Amino acid sequence: MIKILADTTSTLSVDEAKSLGIYYLPQIIVFGEKSYRDDNEISTVEFLDKLRKSTTLPKTAAPPPALYTPIYEEIINNGDSALVLTPSAKVSGTFRSATVAAQDFPNADITVIDTQLIGPGFGTVVRLSVEWARQGVSNDEIAKRITDYSQRSVIYLYVDTLEYLHKGGRIGTAKALAGSVLQIKPILLFKNGQINQFESQRTKKRAIARIIELVEQECPSSSDSHLSILEADAMDDALELRNAFSASLNLKEIQICDLPPAIIVHAGPGVLAASFFKK
Repeated sequence: MIKILADTTSTLSVDEAKSLGIYYLPQIIVFGEKSYRDDNEISTVEFLDKLRKSTTLPKTAAPPPALYTPIYEEIINNGDSALVLTPSAKVSGTFRSATVAAQDFPNADITVIDTQLIGPGFGTVVRLSVEWARQGVSNDEIAKRITDYSQRSVIYLYVDTLEYLHKGGRIGTAKALAGSVLQIKPILLFKNGQINQFESQRTKKRAIARIIELVEQECPSSSDSHLSILEADAMDDALELRNAFSASLNLKEIQICDLPPAIIVHAGPGVLAASFFKK
């Protein structure tokens, strides 16, 4: 039997992960000398409160290999195989941690897949992989299907401030200063496993309108698009997006997800995003 492992960057809730029957690992959030698991020790709301009060940017760390080892041991002892799904290796060290831990079990059936995804798109392939595994689909075939999804995944993100991108080393000081002075509101694009600046707008209203325009142009009007909205302290804006997409794309079920702390560290509060799969 295939046993699936994933982590909190998939935006699945802990309860949903339990209902799916998967092993669910945390990302680690570090404030000064204290670290927190983001599955049961710090919520998004608690993290945002700490972030606003902190004078320095917190750090993030992937789940260490030591968290994978006992899970692998349990799976192997039960005679099962492990399918480990990780967020994009271009933005997270999770793939490396899972791979390092697997090296201690050279004869075991452990497959570690870099999904090249993050957020609800990652969550979608986790749910689908559970379904495929129950249908008897092989690890190799599941990996091929995930590759197809990853190549069609798109996330457009509105970032309220360039401060966190600057602190995290994603943009230079000059660009951050110019953005602050000019009140520039960047739109980012996560595609092919990495994030890049897509374009900038002069106001938040224009940035949100532009994201709506981009999604309406590119997102299929079907449930196969798995369109989801992500937010961090921006629920009113998220509801605006959902209402717009429900009307223009005729999609009745559009999930709104809280961004996990490990992503907010780099994007900051006020971030808003739309995630979907192209045809």
